[in-house]
Parts: sequence; structure tokens; C-alpha cells
Amino acid sequence: MLIKKTKSLCPVCNAVLDADIVEEEGQIWLIRTCPEHGEYRGLYWSDAAMFERFERFEAIGSGVENPRHNAPPDGCPRFCGLCSNHRSTTLLANIDLTNRCNLNCDFCFANARACGFIYEPSFEQIVDMMQVLREEKPVPAPAVQFSGGEPTMREDVPELIRKAKELGFYQVQIATNGIRIAKDIEYLRELKSAGLSTVYLHFDGVTRETNPQIAQSRKAIENCMEVGMGVVLVPTVIRGRNDHEVGAIIRYAAENVRVVRGVNFQPVAFTGAASEDDVRNERITIPDLAERIEEQTDGIIRKDYFYPVPCVVPVSELIEAYTGKPQVTFTTHQHCGAATYVFITEDGMMPVNKMVDVDSFFESIKKMETNLKKGGSLNKYVTLVEGVKDLHTSVKKGESGNTAEFWKLIAKALVKHDFQALRDFHWNALFIGMMHFMDRYNYDLSRVQRCCIHYAAPDGRLIPFCTYNSGPVYREQVWKAYANQSTEELL
Repeated sequence: MLIKKTKSLCPVCNAVLDADIVEEEGQIWLIRTCPEHGEYRGLYWSDAAMFERFERFEAIGSGVENPRHNAPPDGCPRFCGLCSNHRSTTLLANIDLTNRCNLNCDFCFANARACGFIYEPSFEQIVDMMQVLREEKPVPAPAVQFSGGEPTMREDVPELIRKAKELGFYQVQIATNGIRIAKDIEYLRELKSAGLSTVYLHFDGVTRETNPQIAQSRKAIENCMEVGMGVVLVPTVIRGRNDHEVGAIIRYAAENVRVVRGVNFQPVAFTGAASEDDVRNERITIPDLAERIEEQTDGIIRKDYFYPVPCVVPVSELIEAYTGKPQVTFTTHQHCGAATYVFITEDGMMPVNKMVDVDSFFESIKKMETNLKKGGSLNKYVTLVEGVKDLHTSVKKGESGNTAEFWKLIAKALVKHDFQALRDFHWNALFIGMMHFMDRYNYDLSRVQRCCIHYAAPDGRLIPFCTYNSGPVYREQVWKAYANQSTEELL
């Protein structure tokens, strides 16, 4: 059964093709035909019912006011920059500091040894990229992640963090394998002093079989706990390799909730020299992963507790209606990712869904936003107070301390206009998310056009994550154009 039409790529030649998203036997497939290489069927989502539930949260943004290119309607993905076809602003910017690395993971997006050259932009080039991000309109990019390669192989990371904070980035994080911060706690202290917000730690499992660097990972987390640096665990999940440990990873995070703020699972994307057999045998989709989490947490974190990223759009719209100022809005495509929260209590893990009727919560938020727009500025405060009462009545599920504390934070944020209070939401909460980046086998241009995670390039372009790493492979184009040295010279 045909669900919708989109555009995709030929996985062989990258030609842009018309594509059908169809349901067959309870699964969602992406089907297209290349004149030269024939038909290709790629698994999109493994659960049609979950696909349909997420579809209801679609939210299409208005894009940026200052795009780099005024592209023709059929210009994707050739005019990335961002172009005028793009529908979302930058929520998180990635800046590759280097493609050098002290590991050699077979599923990595980037590897200097494989490239044969070194990409390592200068300090000034990186500052220029950050300035482009902060000049984005109507809302400057709020967060930047320094990535690679292994970014800690550069010596000027603390200075770059300081500069990022100086330029106004609210959140500055570093994507790392943790080797250096495990060995050198003083270096970690320096990063924190410079303004680092979060360590985004590669963490594929809790055993040596799934995570050969497990000892160093644990030591890195211990060091982060000692200096008070928050950590997000980032497992790349591959079917048949480590998908049997997703529950154990969550339990490990819960045991270390004082320092671990979340787990962001990333189902593997086949961006390298993967074969169709690799895709067939190792592909895992968001519904697959949610099922494994439910099974491996003994049903505590259920599959239907996960919601798509744009479910929080009503919150941004409410804040915008209240303040009259443009807000960062999570208009990511509804099938890019999923998330939930779990509170860690003395009795174990308590999903937020046990405390709050999530659907009713967002419906009440939307109602408050609508009433604010109708009532005008004079009735703003009264509307919010009444809305919070309605919110509390409609979704409160108990009188536990956790529930009471949750509502105190919501009321403080909405009624007192203290939105920074929502940072306190992490007092004992664990974020559990999953983001399935695309490859040339499941590439959907409608997802690309609503991507909120963008790579900054030295030439001033901002390129959606999945376009940067697959399809036309902008990463290779950018790295080659700004290559410094050969690997023989530097490795």
C-alpha cells in the first residue's frame, strides 16, 4: 500500500529518483527505480503502526531567513548550504576539528587512514564557521558539537570552547572516544573551565566483546563524575553485534545518573563500503531498537513510551507566543528519531509516561498557546495560570515526590517566565533517545530538508548531517578541498 511519495537516491550512482514509501506486511519500505541500475527496495521502518503514530507529529518549519542559496524546488541535495528549500533551523551544529583518530572503528563516518589525507581546519577557520552559525536567522544556532575524527587530538580545543561560549553558544559539547579524558583528568578540568557543557561519549556496550575500550570508557566516566562534567553515552547499534546489550547500557547509565545525563542510541548507518548483505544482516531501525529496549528492561521502558522529536514543537510555540520572540523549534522530521525520559528513584526506573499522560500534556500545551494568541498581552499571565491548572488536572497521575517536583518545574517555567528552570529537569532524569541517520540505502529527501543537525564547512556552508555523510558525500568534498597533509606526513 502506498503511504506517500518522496525522492531518494540510487544507492549505486547517487542519481536523484522519485520514490514511493509503501507498507508491506506491517513494515515500511522505500522503493525507487534507477534507469541504469534498476529497482532498489530499502527498509525504512520495521513497524508500520509505530510509523503511523509518529506521522501524526509532523511539524514543518519555515526554514532560515538568510539561506546561502536560493535553490530551485528540485535542487536538493545539490544546493546544500543551507538552501531556500530547507525547512528547519540549526539546533545542533557539528564542526569536524580533525579527521585524525587514535582508534580505527570499522563503522566510523570518518577515518584519516582510509582517506589518505589530513583534514584539520585552522583556529581562524573554525571561528569563522561558528560566526556563520551565530548569524543564522531568525534564531542563532544554540549548540555546537566539536567532532572528528577524535577532536581531542588537537591541542587548541580549550581555546575553541572558550571562543564558542564567547560567541554565545548555550551548549558546547565534544564527541569523543574518551581515551584522552580517561588518561588525563587535568585536561578534562581544563575543558570544563573553558566552558564545555557535555562529553558526548562513544560507548557501544558494557562488555569487552561489544566495547573493546570499556575500561577506558569507565575511567572517562569516573573522571567526569569527579570534576562534575555531564556525560551522554552514544552507542552505535548494529544488529547481531551489540543490540543484545541496549538494556544493560541503560541500566549502567541509571546506576551512574549523577554524571550520565542520557543515552543517545544511533542505529548504524552504512556510509562506507558496505555491501547489500551488510545492510540486510546488520540493519536495525528505530522500532527494532525500541522493542529491544522494552524486552531488555523487562517491560519497564515500553516501546510506546517513545515519541518523535517534533512532539515538543508545541512547547516552543507556547514560549514564542508568551515572549513574542522567535524560539528554537524542533521541526526535525518525525521519523528521524525518538526519545523518552526515565526518572531514577530509590525503587528503580520510573518512566515519565507513568507520571504524565504525554499526549494530554502536549494537547494542553497547544491549547495554552492558542488561548495566548487569542487573549492578547493583557491577559497573558491569567491565561498561563489557568492553563497550568488545566495542564495539572488533565495529566497528573499521582502524588509521588517525583510527580510533585515535575509540576513545580513546569509551573516555574511557564508562569514565572523562568525557562532556564527546565535545566533542573535533570535532577534525577535520564534521557533515552535514538537518532537513525540515513545512508544511501534509506535516503529520504523529505527528511534531509527538515534536518536540524548541520555540519559547518570552512567555505561557509551548513550541510544537513545525512547529506554530509552519505549520498553526494559532501564530507569527502569538503575534506579534500581543505586537506592539509597526507597521512604519511602526519600519522
